[in-house]
Amino acid sequence: MPAIGTRCHELRVNDNKANWRLMYRLDADAIVILEVFAKKTQATPKAVIELCQKRLKEYDRD
Repeated sequence: MPAIGTRCHELRVNDNKANWRLMYRLDADAIVILEVFAKKTQATPKAVIELCQKRLKEYDRD
């Protein structure tokens, strides 16, 4: 998911009630889970992208 940042990816999980998305980043020593949400449209909501970017900044700062 380059829209969020480098090494960021989207895992798609579909069940009979919802299409779930898990946003994460692969680091050398960790898998950073950024967000899990039910996707209702083709495009990833802007609010989700902004939230993931904010969480990465906080994670990288610490």
